[in-house]
Amino acid sequence: MQELLTPSQMAQADRLAVDSGVSSLTLMENAGQAIAYEVTQHFAVQPVLVLCGPGNNGGDGFVVARLLAERGWPVRVGLFGEKADLKGDAAIMARKWNGAAIEPALECLEDDFGVVIDALLGAGLSRDIDGELAEIIEKINASGADVVAVDVPSGVDGATGEERGIAVKAKFTVTFFRCKPGHLLYPGGGLCGEVLLADIGIPDHVLTDIMPTVFENDPHLWHLPRRDPAGHKYSAGHCLVVSGDALRTGAARLAANGAARVGAGLVTLAGDRAALSVHANHVTSIMLAEADDHEALAEILRDRRKNAVVLGPALGIGGQTRDMVLAALRSEAGVVLDADAITSFQEDPETLFAAINDRGRGGVVLTPHQGEFVRLFGTLAGCKTDRARRAAQLAGTVVLYKGPDTVIARPDGRVVINGVTSPLLATAGAGDVLAGAIAGLMAQGMSDFDAACAAVFLHGLGTRIYGKPGLTADDLPGLIRDILIRVLE
Repeated sequence: MQELLTPSQMAQADRLAVDSGVSSLTLMENAGQAIAYEVTQHFAVQPVLVLCGPGNNGGDGFVVARLLAERGWPVRVGLFGEKADLKGDAAIMARKWNGAAIEPALECLEDDFGVVIDALLGAGLSRDIDGELAEIIEKINASGADVVAVDVPSGVDGATGEERGIAVKAKFTVTFFRCKPGHLLYPGGGLCGEVLLADIGIPDHVLTDIMPTVFENDPHLWHLPRRDPAGHKYSAGHCLVVSGDALRTGAARLAANGAARVGAGLVTLAGDRAALSVHANHVTSIMLAEADDHEALAEILRDRRKNAVVLGPALGIGGQTRDMVLAALRSEAGVVLDADAITSFQEDPETLFAAINDRGRGGVVLTPHQGEFVRLFGTLAGCKTDRARRAAQLAGTVVLYKGPDTVIARPDGRVVINGVTSPLLATAGAGDVLAGAIAGLMAQGMSDFDAACAAVFLHGLGTRIYGKPGLTADDLPGLIRDILIRVLE
């Protein structure tokens, strides 16, 4: 279930489900059952407060309250708003609540509860939260209770992950049919806790009408290359990594090791003689090639067996790097541009974009972090997916916009959000390994977009599963290898 639906698309899915014969009351009952089930699986019986809002999320909350009470849980229900103002299915479910009186939400929070169910707001917020509702959320967050959010934590925009003034911080979130971008995009991704996806009876065929363009990164979206039993090393590609000077060689080696560990058949470090002398003391299976300037690089890349190249990690900012990038873009090789290769065009991004478009084909990935993104693309409007999509259109190529919520976009509007990551990746050199891994997969025949998606997934999941405190970028190529084995099995 890799599709991600915005709140408006999810509302459309609900309507299409009803049109196909699924009762809206059944959907609400199923949603409440899914939440109640997760609560009973995660917690022992204890006092629980269900906080309901005036919309359908509140209706889900009333179902949860009823089902937990039927199972012997001590339940109280707090309502933000007036019961007389409830409408439609939410009003029907409120009438089915046969427990104690429905109390004002703010007053309930004066008492202690082990678990709080946040069913206050839906995912499609239209304005920032203030007033009494903001006070309710402040008290929830200060209560010390384990919070279970219905659909999204109240205050999180389900489309953008934006925190609208203030938001609930949940232990886990139960959502329905498909996740939303706001479950992955920060800060929402950090406020949701663990996200649990429940089937509530919406048929998958509704997606045909919705036609999602945003997806969660997952191996089902791409296929890793597999070695041909009759192949040879060149069958698995030859990745070239361009090195910085003798004082800045480490980043290029990290990228080279990333390319090697994802399976590139050959990897070569290219640089001036002084830099190669340093590299020679550190590498064995990785080869060396002298390239003092862009003309020497162009000559190396005339050998079409060198079919992927990485430029940027500690390469230096300035005219020489720009010339090397342009030479690489004129070659037949796939090109990954990271770090200094991006920043070197901050004063003249149009030259870079024109060179990319002059290739007349794909095969280029830009991998900026936030600072590099702004240097190249400026302050684009919208949420992170909007900015990444617009950047890909401006550059005419794949943009991998790094962060805890890395977004990969291509010019036709397709976007993938990577939700598999680890805070351990916030370490110097992690991005260099990622750039090399992308190029290593491209060398083996993966498309630019698929290679970017696959590399960031392997990079994040490997670190999440195998990473330990004290991890450095030198450890990452080995972790990528370990997770690659798992994904290929």
